[in-house]
Amino acid sequence: MEFCPKCGAILIQKRKNDGCPRCSYTKKGTSKITTSEKIEERKEIPIISSKTETRPVVKQPCKKCKNKEAYFWTLQTRASDEAETKFFKCTECEHTWREYR
Repeated sequence: MEFCPKCGAILIQKRKNDGCPRCSYTKKGTSKITTSEKIEERKEIPIISSKTETRPVVKQPCKKCKNKEAYFWTLQTRASDEAETKFFKCTECEHTWREYR
């Protein structure tokens, strides 16, 4: 990109001469505007199986099978000024329950 030496406007590329739209300055010769972009190859993202749990395990007894461990996560299910809801999922029988505070 070139600028006019007289007024500072961007020179418009014509077929043979570059010209200024403000002051009619013309530059002899040809100039080309080139751009380049480096595109990196993206690596494939591995997909986690739906059977694989990535949630933390806590000591929480299951009410259904009496197992002592459960997966744990929280969600904001009510208004933002109220406490979040804790969800648990048994590591053995996959029974899911919630706890309000």
